This record gives sequence, structure tokens and C-alpha cells, in this order.
Amino acid sequence: MKDQLFVIAIGGTGMRCLESFVHLCAIGMFDNEEINILTLDTDQGNGNKARVENLIDLYRKVKSDDSQQVDGGDKNTNTFFSAKLNLYKFFTNYSNDNANTYQKLSNVSTASVEQREEDKELSDLFFQDDTVQTFNLEHGYRAQTHLGSMLMYHAILQAVRNATTNKDKAHDEEKALLSFLTLLVQAGQQARVFIFGSVFGGTGASSIPVIPRALADASKIMGGNQLSLENGAKFGSTLLTEYFTFASPDRSKLQKEGVIASADNFAINSQAALQFYQDDPTVKKCYKRLYLVGWPLKDEDFSEDNGQSPTGGAEQKNPCHVVELMCACAAYDFFTLSSDTIDNIKSAEYRYRCIETVNNVLKFKASDFVDRGEFFLNKLGAFFSLAHIILAKHQAAWIGTKNGGTKSLLDRFSTQNIKDYSTITDEQAGEIDEYMRMFAYSVSSKGDVIVPGWLCQVNNSVGSSEFLFAPSAFPHSAKDIQKIDPGAIFIDNSHNWENPLWSNRYDYFIKHTITDSNSRPKSEQNVKTTKERFLAHLFNGITIAQKFKI
Repeated sequence: MKDQLFVIAIGGTGMRCLESFVHLCAIGMFDNEEINILTLDTDQGNGNKARVENLIDLYRKVKSDDSQQVDGGDKNTNTFFSAKLNLYKFFTNYSNDNANTYQKLSNVSTASVEQREEDKELSDLFFQDDTVQTFNLEHGYRAQTHLGSMLMYHAILQAVRNATTNKDKAHDEEKALLSFLTLLVQAGQQARVFIFGSVFGGTGASSIPVIPRALADASKIMGGNQLSLENGAKFGSTLLTEYFTFASPDRSKLQKEGVIASADNFAINSQAALQFYQDDPTVKKCYKRLYLVGWPLKDEDFSEDNGQSPTGGAEQKNPCHVVELMCACAAYDFFTLSSDTIDNIKSAEYRYRCIETVNNVLKFKASDFVDRGEFFLNKLGAFFSLAHIILAKHQAAWIGTKNGGTKSLLDRFSTQNIKDYSTITDEQAGEIDEYMRMFAYSVSSKGDVIVPGWLCQVNNSVGSSEFLFAPSAFPHSAKDIQKIDPGAIFIDNSHNWENPLWSNRYDYFIKHTITDSNSRPKSEQNVKTTKERFLAHLFNGITIAQKFKI
């Protein structure tokens, strides 16, 4: 029986890794899969968490036939948006003033004076009294992993206990966790779970070691079948070391907060964490594969223009980085392992791959991301070309354009006597436009300034290194967008579209490739709705034009 796929994203960094994973689903890397996703954070208002949850909601709208009844659509094969995604949102709720610090959480009202004194003495042995025990937990564990691991473990158990025993009074996030865990337990031996998070910060670093055990112990509270770590669910994760920095907190902020994460400690945090993961017997027992991911060049600076950097809340919307794409590709590797391979892993395996570096410049190849390099580059390139068609050729990059984007592309199809997709509404067309803006780029209404989407942010993160596409494929100004050729984005010219002397690539593509019967949706693609057929038609046409030998 085919394994069922589960993803857990933890903390701000884990959310950005999940963002890359969702875009891998959009380009069609997870054909015919239904994937259950859990977002987990201590900071319910985290900007990166909100961004990726909005992205998944939009992905599900694009997949759904009815914008008013968003069911996430169906599983498809060899097309865009081929995976079906289900989203579950959980956060540890520390908003209550009576439970927003460790000191308050550990205060047991029914304990005797003597028991409280003993508890206090024990806490003081492990956690600094006037800082670690008293800082506000709403924005995360602030690199205090020794505290965070314990709190996250108990938060998961308490949430499942509340949702199981007090269903009417349980919070939505507790019910969401219970639903996710129920599916995980039901999958049993056919469950593969991949966890995204960093090892150098707070929430992710605290949670990765304890999540498998916490979920297994929480399943015991539910009654009935339980999650087995010995011969049941298979866990994998990234071990993502430091790759960004931000300004150190000034004295006034440090005095106000008491404890705050400092980028100055990220390197030593990463080193300590890797030693732990290498030696800890529980980690080796719980995980099948751990993927080591790091950044060998200068760390990305996430400080703002004023020298400050939000470390939590809605303001924390850090840009995406190529190492997060590498983490998403690690999940692809884990999910595509054969059953025999993964079943024969008795103790955690550690995996990494090296990127060619010349004069401190990285030379990225598609095969550096996944073993099937041409397969990956074909799908990513096809989606990037489609983004350029909608955003540049049909001007959806300019937010608020009424008659452009996918709607304009559908009109162009109609002039070529392709009228199969006329029932796609303006609202549905607008959802596709919005996804493309989040994937690639958009133009701000103020001053025609480029707002980089995910792939442009990833490209920006490599600096002077060579990424996968020609530099001209990444616009830096509104004027650049107008010059983009959707059929000439590859470094290797053999994959660029045909460019006849009497026409341009795009017009030739629309007039000849799209109208060819080979571009029409195929039965094996399992596309049923009008939008699915439309996207499959575009996928087939662009793939044919790219001439990859896969």
C-alpha cells in the first residue's frame, strides 16, 4: 500500500521551508499525492506563518472548482497543482496573562507550600530565575531550547487532552491538532512525516527532537490505536543550520524583553545542536533520515533599514532563501524513497550533498536539488514561464489590472478558437493571477517598484552565484517586466522555445503549440474541472516547447 504523506512546519524558518514545499507542489513535483500539513508555532501572529497559510489557502482555491466551497480539489498527475493539500493550524496559546511565562505555567495552585518550594529549587537549577523563567512566551522560545522542548512537549499533550475530553470547550487550534494526529494514527505504518525547522533558533530547534515522541504520547490520550515509533510512522527532518543574521538587540530592548534571540549565538547553537543530533539515542530511534543543510557563504542580513529586526509577531516576514528550497527538496527525497529502502533503515541516516564552488561562487545545477535534475528543471521552468505569460505578457504583475492576467490569456485562447475554458470566472482567474504574483513577482502601486515573490527572493539570496535560470528571467524594474520573453528563461538555449524569424516565441507558442492536439489534456492526467483542464493544457504545451528529455 502506498504511504500517506504528512508535513509539519515549526517556527518562522520552518514556515519559509514549507513555503518552498508548497511551490514544489504547485509546479507538479508531487503528482497524485494528498498531503496533510500542520503549521506549528508558539507565535500565532507570526508573519511568516500567516504568509504560508495564506499561500496554502490560495493553492486550495486554485484547485477547487467552486470558490465558495473550497475543498482543495482532486489529485492529478503530470500537471500544475497536481497534489491535494490539507491544512491544519496549531499554535501553543500563551496569550493568557496567567500562563504566558514559565514561572506562571509551573505554578500549581493545588500544591503545598513545601512542594512549591521544591519545584522552585528544581526550576532554578535548569532555568535562570530572573530571565528565562519570566520572559513572555508569545513570540517563541527565543533560542532557549532547554525550556522550549519541555514546554512544546507538554503543550501538544495538553492540547490533545483538551480536544479529546472537552470537545465543546476546546479551541480551534486544539481541534486542528487532534484532527491531524487522528489522520496520522489512522495511516499507521503507511505514514511518512517530514518536519521543517531550524536547529539554531527557538521554536524549531526546541521541537524537532521531541515532536515524534510528543505525538506518540499524545495518541495514547486519544484511546484506541496509537502512533508507533518502533514499527509505525516514518519520520524525516532537516537539520538546518544558521544562514541568516540580524542586528543585535540594543540595551533598552534587552532590558525590556529580558531574553531575546541573538544572531551572534547562531553558529555556536548550530554546532551544539549537531553534536546533540549525532549522539542522542532517542533521535536516532525516532527518525529515519536527517538532512543536513547549511549556507557556506555570508549569512543573509534580515535587519530592517532602521537596524532593527522583528523576531516575532506579524512584522516577521523574512524573505525566502535558497537553503529553504533545498530543505523542501529534502522532503521530496524522503517522500520518494522506495518502501524497501525506508523500511530497512534501522537507525537515523544523515544525508547531505555539496554544491560546486568556484572562487566563493556557488554553481547551482538542477541535480543539486533533486536527483532527477531535468525533471525538476522542466517543471520549475514550465511554471516560471507560465508566471511570465500571466504577469508580463498579460500584465497581471500590476495589481488591480482589470482585464489582464489569466482573463486576458483566456481571451487569447478564444481567438485561437479554443473555447473549452470559457466558464472560468473572473474570480477564479484572479486567484491564479494572485498565486503567480506570490510565486514570482508583482509591481507595487507606489512608484512601479518590483515586489519579489518566492522565486525572485530565492534568486536574490544567492547573490553573485549562478542560479538555475538566465539573469534576464528575473526582473529588477517594471521596465524589465515589459521586456521579458517567457520562452527564453533557460541558461541552456536548447530548452528555450522555438523562435521563428517571422514571429516571436510567445505568439508562435500560442498559435502553434497550444493549438496542437498533443497539448490537449490527457485522460491519464486525471483532470476533471475546467480549471484543471486549462492548467493541464498549459503544462503540456509549455513542456513540449521546452524539449526536455526526461
